[in-house]
Amino acid sequence: MAASASARLAAAVDAYTTQVVALADWFAELPPATFIAPSALPGWDLRTLLGHIVLIHEGFGRILNTHSTQPPLSPHRYVARYRQDVDAIADSTRATASEHTAAQLADRLRRPVAVPEDVTERTVLAAPRGPVTALDWVTTRIVDVVVHADDLSRTFPDRDPVPTPRPALATAVRTLAEALTARAPGRSVEVRVPPFVAVQAVAGPRHTRGTPPNVVETDPVTWLRLATGRAAFAAEVAAGRVNATGPRSDLSSHLPVLS
Repeated sequence: MAASASARLAAAVDAYTTQVVALADWFAELPPATFIAPSALPGWDLRTLLGHIVLIHEGFGRILNTHSTQPPLSPHRYVARYRQDVDAIADSTRATASEHTAAQLADRLRRPVAVPEDVTERTVLAAPRGPVTALDWVTTRIVDVVVHADDLSRTFPDRDPVPTPRPALATAVRTLAEALTARAPGRSVEVRVPPFVAVQAVAGPRHTRGTPPNVVETDPVTWLRLATGRAAFAAEVAAGRVNATGPRSDLSSHLPVLS
């Protein structure tokens, strides 16, 4: 990477790249016949999901070569705009998947992405759903590929899960936790996702000393699924994957933060 790119941006790009290569390696081990099998995402087979990940990857590098003079959106506001373009995203995904074989799509994930010399973490890019800083652009792409890695693991629960390197998983977990604090600002509930993050959210009485009266704690993968609508809060509490204590600890009305 060019020396002029910031260390934080370099680390984020490395986390993204490592996750995408892990996805490509995992796809390479699948028998060709499995690519027509349904994925964990309703209405998408495995080949379509692979096409979507390729679309993310190729857009990742393309947008790094753009510039915008507009004030950047926060990551939370940027990803919230996914909903308004969901049909266009689905159309682009299907077009990408239909034009190439599964092997060709997997090979495209291995294409390296270079950060232009004039791009730093604060450079504002002209991303598809609005202006965003380069660091936030990379961060939102990490969230996407980590979440889809878990989608693939859910698709084949009897196979080894897609590896999720720690830097990418940590970034995704923290970014989605920060999105919760933006969606439901406040200090009445402490949300813990060890070992990566603990945040305070939800309007109400502010806790300042001792053990918080309202605590939600879960593991990183369950948090990814809750934050993106892959799992329901009440169901995960009932299954024991979420520990929620206190009268304000039900986050059902605040989730998902990304869908």
